[in-house]
Parts: sequence; structure tokens; C-alpha cells
Amino acid sequence: DVQLVESGGGLVQAGGSLRLSCAASGFTFDDYAIGWFRQAPGKEREGVSCIANRDKSTRYADSVKGRFTISSDNAKTTVYLQMNSLKPEDTAVYYCAVGCGSSSLIPHDYWGQGTQVTVSS
Repeated sequence: DVQLVESGGGLVQAGGSLRLSCAASGFTFDDYAIGWFRQAPGKEREGVSCIANRDKSTRYADSVKGRFTISSDNAKTTVYLQMNSLKPEDTAVYYCAVGCGSSSLIPHDYWGQGTQVTVSS
């Protein structure tokens, strides 16, 4: 079974940094892309960043370009999201998922449980 476990969330002041981790198992890690998504209260889930684990190509939402960096360690089957220069509007529950693109197209079983990121002003 696919398992994704996020960690690294927390409370940080604006301008600070956090590093999220997504430990993956149950599938051939190298063959898939992993996406980070977030959902703030009252808002729809949105894509933040994505990495293809085989060729390490990456994508970012415009709102996080230049501040967030996605990476992956294929030996550890873990994806990371380094978040710098955090803003209050980055406050959300952050999820990783197997796949990228529209969150509505990713099956329920391909998601982690989420980790809360709160940025205080």
C-alpha cells in the first residue's frame, strides 16, 4: 500500500524557515512525481511544488517561486520542501501526494495526512 508521512511543520515567525519531509513507501519511488499541496482554512487545496524523482525536474507555484525549494532523496524515498522567507499567507496544512497537477485527480490513497504550518506576523 502507498504510504506518505509528512513531518516538519510547526509555528514560525514571518521571515523564518521550515523544512518539510515526506517519507514515501509502497511504490517504486523513482518512477513517480511527488507533489506538495496546501490547504488554508476556507480555501481550496492548491499545488505548491512538484518533483519528478527520476530526472529531478521541478515546478513551483508562482506564489512560492524563489522562496521554496523541493528536493528528493531516492535512496531514502523522501521528498523535502525547504520553505524560506515564510509569510503569514503560507499558513496552511501541507500535504504530499503521489502525482502532481490537479489535486482532485489524485486518488485519496495517494495522499499523506498533512502537517500544519503556521506563520505568525
